[in-house]
Amino acid sequence: MNNLSAPHGVESASANPHTTSAEPVAPTYSDILAAAARIAPLAHATPVLRSRAIDELAGCELHFKCENLQRGGAFKFRGASNAVFSLSDEEVARGIVTQSSGNHGGAIALAARLRGATATVVAPHNTPQVKLAAIRAYGAQIVHCEPDQASRDATTAQVLAQTGGVLVHPFNDPRVIAGQGTATLELLASAPTLDAVIAPVSGGGLLSGTAIAAHGHNPAIEVYGAEPEGARDAHDSLREGRRITGRKPDTICDGLRAELGTLTFPILRSHLRDILLVDDPQVIAAMRLIWERMKLVVEPSGAVPLAVVLANRERFANRRVGLIVSGGNVDLDLIAQWFARA
Repeated sequence: MNNLSAPHGVESASANPHTTSAEPVAPTYSDILAAAARIAPLAHATPVLRSRAIDELAGCELHFKCENLQRGGAFKFRGASNAVFSLSDEEVARGIVTQSSGNHGGAIALAARLRGATATVVAPHNTPQVKLAAIRAYGAQIVHCEPDQASRDATTAQVLAQTGGVLVHPFNDPRVIAGQGTATLELLASAPTLDAVIAPVSGGGLLSGTAIAAHGHNPAIEVYGAEPEGARDAHDSLREGRRITGRKPDTICDGLRAELGTLTFPILRSHLRDILLVDDPQVIAAMRLIWERMKLVVEPSGAVPLAVVLANRERFANRRVGLIVSGGNVDLDLIAQWFARA
């Protein structure tokens, strides 16, 4: 896949936070601006950092948007807090339900606690313990499921039926997408003349928000997804023009194991330049480079954009590139063996 369809600018329909339609509506650039105002008292405005040493290795000018320093340790708090604080008091009283491989669950748990709501998180049994511990620490209940998307969806439906709670989906929710896009608003406020922005892709919520925000700022910015080879369903879905589901991902990037949603898939088809792939050893090498040169704790999923740049130097040579460093919730007990492998 060399090029996807050209960006179409801002999405055409506004999201209704309380819509009851079967299919949610894509958020607009205006929705992202509104989300930024809503979550300003809640979320950190994370720094945009530079590294001359990494610029020299990459052959381009890199701007790292450090969402590993966000509340909860990941960008997910942006979308979670925008969604939770969009709910009515009546909805909050019913309790909040979500599914997550870790970071979104922790973000929902924290946002629910701040709103005075209960939260239940459906999480795969192989979710890293550091992320499960955060969910519990914020006061949410955890219901385990199998790692595949079908099990996540079935277990979530069962919990919703049992509790009567309100679903805040980790990526197929316009309120969540709008919240995630606020990271790119901040990035472009710091570096307004970027040529390209790269974000990791899993279910597509972060990348969708990134694309809408970037093209609301400047339709000429190239937006790329970064994905591990062992979970390349988004790459292959956009290549084939249909959502690919049912695969079993095999990657250390535990935050990138979901499938594109019915809402995020068409957004990405409209906006993306490409999705670029890297293998786990390349991800580990990029993660180690960030740790060593920038002294930042970054999880594998957050290092995938840098790995993509290092693997595609000619594409990004001499350009100004923004990287969304998505999170820093990593199991420290695994770091030594990962770095030894790299």
